[in-house]
Amino acid sequence: MIRERDRLLVVKLGALGDFVLATGPFAAIRAAHPNEEIVLLTTAPFADFARASGYFDEVWIDERPSRVALLAIQRLRQRLRSGRFYRVYDLQTSSRSSWYFWLMGGFMRPQWSGIAVGCSHPHANRNRNSMHTIERQAEQLSMAGIAETPFPDLSWATSDISRFDLPARFAIMIPGGAAHRPAKRWPPEGYRALGENWLEQGVTPVIVCGPDETDLAAEIADGREMVNLAGETSFADIAELSCRAAGAVGNDTGPMHIAAICNCPSVVLFSDESDPSITAPRGPDVQVLRREKLADLPVSEVAETLSLR
Repeated sequence: MIRERDRLLVVKLGALGDFVLATGPFAAIRAAHPNEEIVLLTTAPFADFARASGYFDEVWIDERPSRVALLAIQRLRQRLRSGRFYRVYDLQTSSRSSWYFWLMGGFMRPQWSGIAVGCSHPHANRNRNSMHTIERQAEQLSMAGIAETPFPDLSWATSDISRFDLPARFAIMIPGGAAHRPAKRWPPEGYRALGENWLEQGVTPVIVCGPDETDLAAEIADGREMVNLAGETSFADIAELSCRAAGAVGNDTGPMHIAAICNCPSVVLFSDESDPSITAPRGPDVQVLRREKLADLPVSEVAETLSLR
C-alpha cells in the first residue's frame, strides 16, 4: 500500500520537442522510484500523450495562471500542497516552474530537483544552458541521485493510421513551426520542389502540420499528388507515420523530434534563429542542414542529404 508521502511530482509543461526529449528522464524517474506514486504536471496538449506512456499514475493539467490571477494562483497552490509530494523533479526548469517551488513553500516543502534558488537538489552547472537538452536533463537527474537516464523512447506511442489510406512508400515533410518565429521555416516553395523530387522517385510526400497551419500545407500541396494531413494527426499518429516513412524533412520544430526518435531517416533545417547543438533532434539517422537564412538553402542539397529508405 502506498503511504501518504510516497508521492512524487514531475513538472514538464512543454513544448512538444522538449516533452518528447523528456521521455528518457520520465523512464529514469519511474525506474528509480518503482513503488512510488508519480504525478505529472503538464499542459493540456500533452496530457493524453503522457497518460499513454505508462510512466505516470496521474496526470494533472496546469492552467498556467497569470501571476495577477490571485484566485487561480490560490487554487494551484492548494492543489500542489495537497499532493503531499516528498520530491519534485522539475524538468521544465523555467522561471514559472521555479515559481512553483515557492508556491509549495512552508514546513512541508518537498525535496526539489531543478534550478529554483534554495532547492534541495539543484542542477549546479553554470553552463547548463549551453548543453543539449538530453545531456542537461541527464546531468540534472544524476545530481539528484539517478545515475542513468536512457535515450528518449516512443515505442509505446502506437496508432492505427489505416484511415489515412497511404501508399506503400511515402516520406514526411514538416514545414511548420512557431508562428512567431517565421525565420525558422524553410520557404513553402522549397518543400513544394522537394515534394516533386520525391514524386519522381516514386515516393509520395505526406505533409504533417498543425491545425493552425492548414493554409501553409495547402500552399505546398497546391493540386499536386501529395497527401495533406494538416490538422489531422495526433502525436501518436506522427510516431506511427515516422516508423513507416521512407524519410522526413522538416524545420526545427517538435514533430521532427518524434520522427528522429522513431528511427526515421531525418533531415532537420536550421536557420540562425536556433542552435542545433542545444536543440537538434537526436536519433540514429539525423542530419542537420543550417543556413543563416533558410531561403538560401537549395532544394538539391536537402534532397541529396536525405537517404530515403
